[in-house]
Amino acid sequence: MDMTASEPATVHYGDGEFAVLKPGRFVRCAVTDRPIPLELLRYWSPTRQEAYYSPAEFIARMQQAAA
Repeated sequence: MDMTASEPATVHYGDGEFAVLKPGRFVRCAVTDRPIPLELLRYWSPTRQEAYYSPAEFIARMQQAAA
């Protein structure tokens, strides 16, 4: 059985790209904890090293940081 299917990946988020440090099929959204399949991952913060499900979660996180 492939354990990477149920385990989150460990990812380093860079500018415009990310590197998988530990294999897995998904990462979790930093705002909602919703799983994001790696093939659908489009939004993250290299500074915060966080992934976001969509632009809405990214904006919510930036608003939290500004408050």
